[in-house]
Amino acid sequence: MAPPRCCQRVLLLVLVLALLGSATAAAAQEEPRWAPALEAAEGLAEELWGAGLPGDLPELEPECRSLLAAFAEGSAALTGCLGRRARPVRLCQGCHEHYGRLLALYGSIARAVGNSSESHNCAKSILTSDRLQIVVTLSEFFNETWEAANCANCLKNNSEGLSNSTEEFLDLFNKSLTCFEHNLQVQTVDLSPNNYTEVCRNCNETYTKLNDLYNNLQRMNRQGGESGHSAHLCIDVEDAMNISRKLWSRTFNCSLPCSDTVPVIAVSSFILFLPIVFYLSSFLHSKQKKRILILPKRIQSNASLVNIQEKYS
Repeated sequence: MAPPRCCQRVLLLVLVLALLGSATAAAAQEEPRWAPALEAAEGLAEELWGAGLPGDLPELEPECRSLLAAFAEGSAALTGCLGRRARPVRLCQGCHEHYGRLLALYGSIARAVGNSSESHNCAKSILTSDRLQIVVTLSEFFNETWEAANCANCLKNNSEGLSNSTEEFLDLFNKSLTCFEHNLQVQTVDLSPNNYTEVCRNCNETYTKLNDLYNNLQRMNRQGGESGHSAHLCIDVEDAMNISRKLWSRTFNCSLPCSDTVPVIAVSSFILFLPIVFYLSSFLHSKQKKRILILPKRIQSNASLVNIQEKYS
């Protein structure tokens, strides 16, 4: 009884590989003699591999293969974008388009392509066909990175672009950096501690607006804000504000004037004056006027009568 067709192909493949190995070893010693046999063996091996491997190894449908290739390209593009914008942090504003396209591709893979038959189910053949699940692992990594950066808090609800408040903040941030750079170029004095530099004087208004806007965004975000996410601000905004504050306070040794100086002085003076008011009022209320006791006439006459009776008794 002849062996099955798949076993015949396995035996033939083993024979070809053995022939290829021996031909290669012999070619190292006597290359001109074995060159035709080596070429024939390589051609036969390529023909066998091209005709299909033995057994029932799964083959991707053309639609699934196309989606997998697109996901691989999208993953590479998003990875490159995240790496290039890691410092200074510009992930959300520079990579949201790549992330959106990758989400759409993953959704297409997770859905069945074509009809609903098992052969067209890309989710089964790509996502869950092996233990490692590379596509799922990559997708989870990108999702966790995006959520950790809180990018949804500086994008519009449909993630098509930056929100209006984020664009306003980044515009003020760029103006502040431009002001810093311009005043550093025209300034020749040393930036020593406690030195009121040109940067502090000329950029105070722009930096104050930037700082106030950041504080307002924080309050809005705690209450739900534009994006509806009560979490931290996105990493782009936080990193930009950290850079501005380090430049303003550490590099340029500037400080913001306190706008609540008068109320603070008034409240402090009132609190200091309270003990004086307390002790003064206590002294005034503790000093009592002496009361003069005036007896009524009836009581005086009765008292005189009693005294007379006692005198003559």
